[in-house]
Amino acid sequence: MILENNLFFLTGLIVISAIIGFFINRLISIYSTGKAEQTAKKKIEEAQTNAQDLVLRAKEKAVQILEEAKEEEKVKKSQLDKMEERILKKEDQLEEGTREVEKQKMKVVQDVEKLKLAKQQIEEMKGRVAEELEKAAGMKREEAREKLMKEIREASREDLAILSQKLEKERKEEIEKRSLEIITSSIQRYARSNISEMTTSVYHLPDEDLKGKIIGREGRNIRTIERMTGVELIVDEAPDSVVLSSYDPMRREIARIALDKLLKDGRIQPAKIEEKVEEAKQELAKKMQEKGEEAALEVGVYDLPKEIIQLLGRLYFRTSYGQNVLNHSIEMAHIARMISSELGLNAEMTKKAALLHDIGKAIDHEVEGTHVEIGRKILKKYNIDEQVIRAMESHHDDYPYSVPEAFVVAAADALSAARPGARRETVENFIKRLEELEQVAKSFNGVRDVYAISAGRELRVFVIPEKIDDFGALTLARDIAKKIESELKYPGEIKVNVIREMRAVEYAK
Repeated sequence: MILENNLFFLTGLIVISAIIGFFINRLISIYSTGKAEQTAKKKIEEAQTNAQDLVLRAKEKAVQILEEAKEEEKVKKSQLDKMEERILKKEDQLEEGTREVEKQKMKVVQDVEKLKLAKQQIEEMKGRVAEELEKAAGMKREEAREKLMKEIREASREDLAILSQKLEKERKEEIEKRSLEIITSSIQRYARSNISEMTTSVYHLPDEDLKGKIIGREGRNIRTIERMTGVELIVDEAPDSVVLSSYDPMRREIARIALDKLLKDGRIQPAKIEEKVEEAKQELAKKMQEKGEEAALEVGVYDLPKEIIQLLGRLYFRTSYGQNVLNHSIEMAHIARMISSELGLNAEMTKKAALLHDIGKAIDHEVEGTHVEIGRKILKKYNIDEQVIRAMESHHDDYPYSVPEAFVVAAADALSAARPGARRETVENFIKRLEELEQVAKSFNGVRDVYAISAGRELRVFVIPEKIDDFGALTLARDIAKKIESELKYPGEIKVNVIREMRAVEYAK
């Protein structure tokens, strides 16, 4: 590359010299006479001198460039020779390594052949030894093995039985111990106060004089409240308070809200009572929605439909053997989640199933069937996960335990119900007797509403006046009393009070 550049430079100098010569000749032709000629000659001589110097310097430069190019070429050739020598050495080393690998390979193949031969000789020796043993023992190999195994089994049978019993006992004790740890840990981690629901509620009055307004002239106000709500009002039980008596918590709550609204309004009269009772029913529906949302939030279940939340809130006003059903469901959800977490099961699905296991009780007095079957239909209607339904449907053994979480839900149900003070059977029997008493009266045609009051000693039956006349009301009271006598067991006597109220409404336009 350097040589090529220097030759190019030399060629340029020669071209420049030729151009200078051309201009000199032109000057000679122009200045051929006089002073101009002398001047031209002088310039020509100077130009020739400069041209000669320029040519000499170009030649010297060209010679220097040629020398440098030769020196550079000599260095590169030396480097290439050294590189070629190293490559040749590497090739020799590689060939030597390949030859060594081939030797090792041949040695391995020979060793494998020797091992195969030795294995074959050993097999032949084993066969000969076995034949000699069979001849000496007088029996075949299979017979000898069977005899030996039989002797070992007979000798070890007793030891194996003792060991098996010991292992089973230890395993059972370990399982029981682990189960007890899980259950006690779950109950200890979830501590919730339990208050048994009673059949009465106390409404505190700001002033004792308000009792007179609640009773009304000749008792018309208190009768209207009792007729509209189905709750008995006891005004002489305690000072500055009214006792609301009914086995149904929802009726007591409606009466409480209506009383609160009436006292705030200040006008207590039959028409206003009816208005406030209707408002109380609407407010109760909102309260049930709030209770359902609070329960779902406390447990940590956030994907329930609005209708399921409403039914869940209704459980707040239901009791089972004196235990609040919604509180029982929340308690179950927490216990089931902790047990399933300990056992490595699906905790989220288990706690949802526990929370919804008694959802059928919200409407079991309105729909035919057990609360389990009603609950299954409700959950299927609102597209709840099938695994959740399977986990909740077995808590009363109505359905087989199809998923492991079903056992946890049933265990949590038993734990929540079996705690001391959680339930009282006498309260449940009392409420069941009152429900049966109302159902007997509702079975007759023409009956609109039925309320069991005074702890079941009085039955108030409201009839439809268009279907039952005055004479029919007398007959209906007698028929209901006879049916109660024949079908129910009760202490003392029950007063059947049939009420026929006729209202004529017309509008002035």
